[in-house]
Amino acid sequence: MVLPIVVGVDGSEPGLRAVDWAADEAVLRGAPLRLVYASLWERYEGTHLAQDPHRPSEEIMAEDIVETAARRARTRRPGAAVSTEVLAEEAEYALVHESRDAALLVTGTRGRSGLAEALLGSVSLTLAGHAHCPLVVVRGNHDNQAAAPVHGRIVLGVGEDGKESAAVRFAYEEARRRGVPLDAVRAWRTPARETTDHPLMSAEPARLHEQQAVEALDTALENVPGDIEAHRHTVEGHARSVLVAASHDADLLVVGARRRPRTFGLQLGRVAHGVLHHSACPVVIVPEPT
Repeated sequence: MVLPIVVGVDGSEPGLRAVDWAADEAVLRGAPLRLVYASLWERYEGTHLAQDPHRPSEEIMAEDIVETAARRARTRRPGAAVSTEVLAEEAEYALVHESRDAALLVTGTRGRSGLAEALLGSVSLTLAGHAHCPLVVVRGNHDNQAAAPVHGRIVLGVGEDGKESAAVRFAYEEARRRGVPLDAVRAWRTPARETTDHPLMSAEPARLHEQQAVEALDTALENVPGDIEAHRHTVEGHARSVLVAASHDADLLVVGARRRPRTFGLQLGRVAHGVLHHSACPVVIVPEPT
């Protein structure tokens, strides 16, 4: 059974760009596309789109939103298998539940301008913290259509432990599907307490931390498949800034988020949180089991 790609739609331009991206990915994977709108009707007073005394206006609007999204997906990818669902539930709850039986969960940024989209909506942040499958937040283009992949490059952020992880394996598979190289990036810094004013003395701690970054990359990519072209990059700087900079020349940025014991969902660190807000390309948050 091929799990679907689930897209949370809301009628906004960013939401429709997420539909575009997901339609492309569905064709790549040979997976069905499921478009979901979720809301609690009684909390809203939406504009009446039809005169039907037996149905809430919000429900009518929701059906219009998912039908528009489905037409968009079928126009972009005529061969995609598309289904829709309108759920009378809180969006966060409904989409986290949907993620249990999904290959990917996809959302857009929330807002209708570049400035507004710099800040992620609460739904996307909640999903990033609690989704059971990889979450894709489609960023990086502010017109009304998702940009086609143009860089031919996937960037993977490698964590401190340097272990092969779910994020690493996801990045392998995505690079294979797209037939593009994988650039694995590990940022490193020399703590301020280890530096000195003398340039000859300060060089040694820097070399040590850079070497640790090299070793973390080698460990993470130890089992890279032979058909994947993988490149290793160590960059001095804050991980968040390094990955955001790398995203400007990438079609996809992949990072992991590790679960904490006895805590519901994923706990996003500063790196994942930062790239979700500032990446120049779509971001994948991959849940990492403990």
